Amino acid sequence: MSTDAADGGTRELDVREVDGEPFDEITSALESLPEDGALVLVNGFEPEPLYATIERRGYAYETSRAEDGEWRVTITEA
Repeated sequence: MSTDAADGGTRELDVREVDGEPFDEITSALESLPEDGALVLVNGFEPEPLYATIERRGYAYETSRAEDGEWRVTITEA
């Protein structure tokens, strides 16, 4: 579900198959990011409710639709 990129600074977290609410997994992944790292969140829908929480915690995000049923949100420290 979670993979690290070759550069070590980017992690990918695919929450499409998480049973239940993935918020705790997302929070844990963000807390463990290295300085200047990024988290790429893969989801089956655009996670709009998450955006305000991300911003309040001091992160910035960029969202793209990769394909039908797949959204990617790249989260970095603001």
